[in-house]
Amino acid sequence: MLVVAHISDLHFNGTAARRNRINAVLDYVNSRSDGIDALVVTGDITDHGRPSEFEEAGATLKSPLPLMICPGNHDVRDEFGETFLAGQNFLDDRGAVGPLNFARTVADTLFLICDSSIPGENSGFLTDETIAWMDEQITASGPAVPVLVAFHHPPVVLQMPMMDAIRQTGEDRLAALVEKHPNITMFMCGHAHTGAVTTFADRPLCLAPGVASTLNLPFEGAGVINETQPAGLAFHTYADGRVISHFRAV
Repeated sequence: MLVVAHISDLHFNGTAARRNRINAVLDYVNSRSDGIDALVVTGDITDHGRPSEFEEAGATLKSPLPLMICPGNHDVRDEFGETFLAGQNFLDDRGAVGPLNFARTVADTLFLICDSSIPGENSGFLTDETIAWMDEQITASGPAVPVLVAFHHPPVVLQMPMMDAIRQTGEDRLAALVEKHPNITMFMCGHAHTGAVTTFADRPLCLAPGVASTLNLPFEGAGVINETQPAGLAFHTYADGRVISHFRAV
């Protein structure tokens, strides 16, 4: 059985209150690492993309587990790459930093950690370059290897008006990739600060709760941001072709 710890939307901002929430979640996962195969963090590591926030994040985000982190719309590619992906080249033909995608195999499972961010914007999109890279990675691994895909922005409507306005678009190309590669097993994302499970292209799509805060559904109150809720995380298990997601409040 594969077990993946999944957290999202940490929003490091230099405050002790935020750092305490993040540390509580990390401690919960790390203290149980003997039964977990990997830790995936699906974006919005920082609140404003400031160098000081990335410095804080880099010093805090530690785990004995294989740690895989993708950027979100609150992050900055240059700073993110220098902090978490040092030594890897993501420059495009013009010398600009392109999508921060990387692959890692853990417990005979291929993890594709994808950059759905659009520099300077809050909405998400997987570039054609990213889709082609995913196709290459899955093909090289072979059809018998389970594939778990992580990115920040959900590619579906969540019935959360503010977040639905800045979701991932262009999802038809991602759905076509699933049709080509049926060994894509599940998708993990964040962005919406709510623990949720739905489907995309007939595969589980699992959103981790927000560590920094929760976003209310339309019937939960007039305000959108709810900081009275505890930090949360998800555990995803995969065995015998079935994904099961469990949620915890810390």
